[in-house]
Amino acid sequence: MLKQIKQSVFLLTILVVVCCIIYPLILWAIGQTAFPFQANGSMLKAPNGTVIGSKLIAQPFTKDEYFQPRPSAASYDGSASTSSALAVSNYALRGRVAQSLGPIVKYDGGSKSGQLIAPDLEQWFQQDKYQGSPHIVAQWADLHNGMAVAWVSADSNHANYINNWASAHSAIVSQWIKNNPATPQPAATDLAVVFFENYSNDHPGTFPSTVTNNGPDGKPHTSVEIVKSGTDIQSNFFDMWRQDHPDVALQNIPGDLVTTSGSGLDPDITLQNAEYQLDRVSSKWATDLKRDPSATRKEIEQILNDNASAAFGGIAGDKFVNVLEVNLALNRLYGNPN
Repeated sequence: MLKQIKQSVFLLTILVVVCCIIYPLILWAIGQTAFPFQANGSMLKAPNGTVIGSKLIAQPFTKDEYFQPRPSAASYDGSASTSSALAVSNYALRGRVAQSLGPIVKYDGGSKSGQLIAPDLEQWFQQDKYQGSPHIVAQWADLHNGMAVAWVSADSNHANYINNWASAHSAIVSQWIKNNPATPQPAATDLAVVFFENYSNDHPGTFPSTVTNNGPDGKPHTSVEIVKSGTDIQSNFFDMWRQDHPDVALQNIPGDLVTTSGSGLDPDITLQNAEYQLDRVSSKWATDLKRDPSATRKEIEQILNDNASAAFGGIAGDKFVNVLEVNLALNRLYGNPN
């Protein structure tokens, strides 16, 4: 019995040394010698030498001078990799994609071919009619309850705005409570639809939007203001505009521009996606640097082509570009944006 125990302990010790010490050390040595970049996380550095992220994990870019990655259901959080898991038939998916499309869709054909629909969408919105009926914001809230509630949840300023509205409209809130006795103390999200119904009547052709301005102290201050244009209107009302204009020809959008990846962290976008963003990126850099827009566009297009590659050495699939690498190349060429 003792002999068997000694043999077992001996074998266990050998296995621990081989599997937990020698084998990992061999792999570490091979990785650090032959693949140091990959073994250390594929980290990329800014021109000043600061590590700014991994080539393998997407991160958000919001400035117009930069190419933007695919939408992320994980909010680009590397510790929370996930997909949206929304079916094609899911209302939430339709709403999110429509919100992404509003500010970027362009006309296809006609006198406005290649131009953004956004200015016309805003003009249509300001007329305050949908399907021939007035109060477009009220109709939006009634038709898209989830989007109205999401608007409240998206920003604490929105919730505070509704709470202040509720304090000034106690009769409306009391009637809502009477109609919904199970919720005697409604939160801002509970009042989203009734708020927008009242807002639409008081402020036709406008929408409450978060705006940041410099205050008297010179520091930026964010508040909700009544607006007639902007990305909030373009995003939230694109679906309704499209239903009011079903015969208008629009350019096709690269699928990965408005859909999330399975992980929510895909660092690459298709070359078609990048080329669709090219006009925005190049025109903003040209404006910042006071350079010729055509020359700037050609330089950035060359950066895309230099960084584009397909699977298996280019013999299969679409070409992709790594968003972080391309944006770093822009920084190296032009410096930091204004």
